[in-house]
Amino acid sequence: MSRLFSAYVIVDWSAAAKPTTGADSVWIGVMKRDVRFRLTFETFNPATRQEAETKLAAILDDLKKRGERALVGFDFPLGFPRGFSQALALKGEHPWRAVWDQLNKMVKDKADNTNNRFGVGSELNRRLTGGPFPFWGVPPKDTLTTLQPKKTREHGPDDLPEFRHADVAAKGAHSIWKLYYNGSVGGQAIMGIPAARRLKDARGDAARVWPFETGFKALTEADLEGVQVVIAEVYPSLIKAVPAAGEVKDAAQVRALAEHFAKLDEAGKLAALFGPPKGTAETVVAEAETEEGWILGTS
Repeated sequence: MSRLFSAYVIVDWSAAAKPTTGADSVWIGVMKRDVRFRLTFETFNPATRQEAETKLAAILDDLKKRGERALVGFDFPLGFPRGFSQALALKGEHPWRAVWDQLNKMVKDKADNTNNRFGVGSELNRRLTGGPFPFWGVPPKDTLTTLQPKKTREHGPDDLPEFRHADVAAKGAHSIWKLYYNGSVGGQAIMGIPAARRLKDARGDAARVWPFETGFKALTEADLEGVQVVIAEVYPSLIKAVPAAGEVKDAAQVRALAEHFAKLDEAGKLAALFGPPKGTAETVVAEAETEEGWILGTS
C-alpha cells in the first residue's frame, strides 16, 4: 500500500491569554520529504494563535504548490460529548458542524491572545443547565455565576457525559468541560475549533475533517482523491517523547508524533488507524462520526 500523505503537521495548541513562547505555548511541527525524498523536520513556535494560523496556512499553501497531501493533527477535541448539540438546540444536519459554527459565532480571540473563553463557557452553561455546570475551571478572580473555579458536582445519568468515547479509550485524557488549570483541553477546544473551521473552510472540499467527513473507517487513496489536507485530533501523550538537549517538551512531543505517523504511513499501517478499534460498537462509531470525533491512534 502506498503512503496516504507526504507531510505530517502536528499542532500543539494553547489557550494562553497573552503572547507566549516556549513551554505551554503553540508549537507546530512539520515532517515532510526533501528533494531526495528523505524525511526532514522543523518546528515553529508562534507567540499568538493568529500568528499560528497564518503560519499554518503558509505551510499548507506551500505543500499544495508541491502537490503534497498533508495530515494535520490538532491536540484538542474536534467534537463534544454526545448530545451537546441537541442540548443547545442547535440547528443543522450535522451536529459536529453546528457546534463548530456556534463556537465561531461566540469566540472572540484578539491579536494579543486576549480571549473570552471563560465567557463562552459561562454562557454555554447558562444555556445548558442555568448554573455552573458542566463547564468548570476559571481563575478565582474571574469567577462567574455560571462558571466556577472547581467542578461543582459529578455527572449524573441525566447529564451530558463527562467524557467522550475516545477519551475513555485514550485512558488518562482530560474532560473537555475543564477550561482552566493543567490539562484544560476544554479551553483549547473552544479556542481551537474556530481556527480549525477557518482552515477547513478556506480549502473547501480539498480539506476533510476526520472522522466527520471521511467516515470512521480505514482510509484508501480513492477516499482521498482531490483531498489536500486531512484534519484530525491527536493526543501527543500517546507517544513517549524524549526531548533532545535544550528541547522544550512540547516541541519534542510534536516531533515524536509527526515521526510516528510518518513511519506508520511508510509501512502502510497508518490508513487502518482512521478506522475504529476492533470490536467497537456501532453506536459508538455513529456517535464518533456525527458529533464526538475520535483521537487518531487510540485503540
